[in-house]
Amino acid sequence: MSTVLQAKHINKYFKKPVLFHVLKDINFKISKGDFTSIMGKSGCGKSTLLYILSTMDTDYEGELYLNNKLITNNSKDQLSYIRNKHIGFVFQFHYLLSEFSVLENVMLPAKKLGEKSFQEIEHDAMQKLHILNIDHLAKKRASQISGGEKQRVAIARALINNPSIIMGDEPTGNLDSHNSNNVFNIFKRLSEEQGLSLLIVTHDEDFAKRTNRIITMEDGKIIS
Repeated sequence: MSTVLQAKHINKYFKKPVLFHVLKDINFKISKGDFTSIMGKSGCGKSTLLYILSTMDTDYEGELYLNNKLITNNSKDQLSYIRNKHIGFVFQFHYLLSEFSVLENVMLPAKKLGEKSFQEIEHDAMQKLHILNIDHLAKKRASQISGGEKQRVAIARALINNPSIIMGDEPTGNLDSHNSNNVFNIFKRLSEEQGLSLLIVTHDEDFAKRTNRIITMEDGKIIS
């Protein structure tokens, strides 16, 4: 299997108020189609690690590879491009623009990337909404749909540039069990049918148990 994401000897220090070693020698690989969850108590370094893996935080030691290319020490502009093109994000809060339609929200990252025409982007966006069974909501304002629907729109938006990997930070944290289950099933289908890699930070044990593997963190280290 081809490796999509690899962390080699990642160390992270917080300098203030005192020197604190927050991530300690993190090593792992995510292959194409892997559905992996990261678990651990609050403060164990999960979100800090996700920030580094998603290229948002560049202040770390070690090496980060995306599609077998070293991306550590890339410029801000390069990283911004890589993030937009290769990494899809799904957070606990959907961060949709409420005054925009569902369709417009999904199109935004592709418009920012600027590699396709408006018509192509609109067509792609409708396709993603169709995959998630919410194409009937395309013209509705984001403020007019339910919480579970919003999270599905956020997933469609994360998929619009056909990323190599989807990263999630508690993507079911705000959802009831029915909608959490929906999101899990969508992720599983994407991993199995489209070979999409997923790396999901979660507190939800039921969710994590059903993923292909669990990375458990404690005190800034991977313990299993």
